[in-house]
Amino acid sequence: MTARYTLIVGTKDWSSWSLRPYLALRATGAPFGEVVIRLRRENFTGDEIKKHSKAGKVPILKIDEADGRQALVWDSLAICETLAERHPAAQLWPADALVRAEARAYAAEMHSGFADVRDQLSMDFVRRLKLPELRDATKAQIARIVEAWTSALVRFGADGGFLFGGFSIADCMYAPVVSRFVTYGVEVPEIVRSYMDRVMALPAMVDWGAAAQREVDEGVA
Repeated sequence: MTARYTLIVGTKDWSSWSLRPYLALRATGAPFGEVVIRLRRENFTGDEIKKHSKAGKVPILKIDEADGRQALVWDSLAICETLAERHPAAQLWPADALVRAEARAYAAEMHSGFADVRDQLSMDFVRRLKLPELRDATKAQIARIVEAWTSALVRFGADGGFLFGGFSIADCMYAPVVSRFVTYGVEVPEIVRSYMDRVMALPAMVDWGAAAQREVDEGVA
């Protein structure tokens, strides 16, 4: 399927939602253009994002088909699902229907939950920061994440090393949490630490981190 993709993302050191579809798009192997919108700058209103999507949030995927048709997708999970549908060879979901159903549940739980983790452990991809005093709700959510990762890795991780064996959208959705745990030095069991190391070593994660470091060096993050 011939198409031109453009992925519009936010500041890479901070934009956890942008990282998720970036990883999925990289996993497809399809070429794509990229637009990075600087967030949190003085007098930032969001109008720059609204030039691309009236939803006013990043990430956004623009699809330009060879026949002239266009599509706009503006939600992280929706972008990942679209890419999985358009690029089945990338195997962004597990092949087994029951395993795939559970992987979708993992992705959806991340998409809609863990508000306290998001609040107290905001993504700061390249910095290493002191773990704040955590609220009980945050501790409970971290424990749930660790339990969920451990359960998936024990049952499915032997065949590929990721949550459901091969790298999937479930891993895309949790990759920013991996980076948060690294940033704040969250203590995790060895099976989870090894998983986090594999995620952080992905070429797409390394490239994202290098871009985030440039943002920090240039003073825009």
